[in-house]
Amino acid sequence: MKLTVDVISDVICPWCWVGKRRLEKAIAAVAGRHEVVVRWLPYQLNPEMDREGIERRAYRTAKFGSWERSLDLDAKLAAVGAGEGIAFNFDRMERTPNTFDAHRLIRLAGERGVQDVVVEALFRAYFTDGSDIGVRAVLLDVAAGAGLDRERAEAELDSEDSAAAIRAEEGEARRLGVEGVPFFVVNGELALTGARESEAFLAAFEYAMDQKAEVESGESCSVGNSAC
Repeated sequence: MKLTVDVISDVICPWCWVGKRRLEKAIAAVAGRHEVVVRWLPYQLNPEMDREGIERRAYRTAKFGSWERSLDLDAKLAAVGAGEGIAFNFDRMERTPNTFDAHRLIRLAGERGVQDVVVEALFRAYFTDGSDIGVRAVLLDVAAGAGLDRERAEAELDSEDSAAAIRAEEGEARRLGVEGVPFFVVNGELALTGARESEAFLAAFEYAMDQKAEVESGESCSVGNSAC
């Protein structure tokens, strides 16, 4: 049977990458029994941020009260990431970027069938390599390396239709009450918030499939049914 998972996320959210890994474990566990289709949808954690982004130390100090507090949180997340096979190299990251254009290319990647690869590449570029994915040339390099046609990606970043689509999708997420990411929606109705363990995704899959089975196999009245 087929399942869909919408993932509302931002590429500067470390827990979104952790959540991706845990979702992938759950998907691997049901391989051969269920087909799981994943779609990545936009959410900007800093929608008002300047297009140039901001120096990371200044951003994190303002957000958490001190640079020491930020370093402590980074260390804890690095340990979590290591357990999921993720290399968080926070010391390489110099700027917190504006992510609007990254979301535009993720959307394009979905249309081109390479969305998961592009999302993974953006996470790795930012969190592992320390690249400033708010810089257009860097963003295009990452996307092209992950399978997007560079000229088509450039056109996407110049398209007002593309920008309007991202604003509409993000607006819909906020109207639905999404206030933080990652936020997962299974089969359009069952929501999971945060980077849940893979067991939580498996439970959601089974629940969604049970609900689907009830709809597909429930009794009904039809022409020639003598019980009705």
